[in-house]
Amino acid sequence: MVRSARRLIVIAALLLAGGQVFAQTAFEPPYGLHWGDSPEKLLSWATRQTLDVTISMPADQPNLRILRIQPRKGLLAEAQAGAVEGRFMSGKLYELTIHYFDPDASADLMESRFEALKKQVVAQHGPLLTNQLSRTVEDQFVTRIQSFHREPVKGIFLLLAFTEVEDLLRKSKDSKFSIIYRNDPLRVESLSAP
Repeated sequence: MVRSARRLIVIAALLLAGGQVFAQTAFEPPYGLHWGDSPEKLLSWATRQTLDVTISMPADQPNLRILRIQPRKGLLAEAQAGAVEGRFMSGKLYELTIHYFDPDASADLMESRFEALKKQVVAQHGPLLTNQLSRTVEDQFVTRIQSFHREPVKGIFLLLAFTEVEDLLRKSKDSKFSIIYRNDPLRVESLSAP
């Protein structure tokens, strides 16, 4: 009887651990990258794609490196995105953001692209939770923000954020959005590494 109970506990623990591993790998960043990769892997990708790279090293965070990659003009071929930004703590990738902006696209077209990406994310990863839905008017500018997230394991999440700014005086509006893949436990672990 005791042996059967122990087997059940071991099987349950393995199933739970397997579920966590699946959830963690379900949010691997795109472009063939993996959590903990070095900046060289993202730099190699940018070089193969002939993209511009900007490297930032904030003075108040000496272990942080931010690589922003974008084409000199136009969009990234694979995603209709304007830029990719990788954040590395102590040389390990812990966050990847894909920025979607297109000066040639209307705000309505950008919103439809956002809705299409949101549907794709839901199909791949499951339902999203709403973070923020807001609309503010100040000095003849209307700002509308929508954000949604999915966090199957504490600290490993995906965030979708959409922003639209409408100029009521000039009767124009501009929209952009981003998808952020983040592994906060890796960032914290990298901070405490010697």
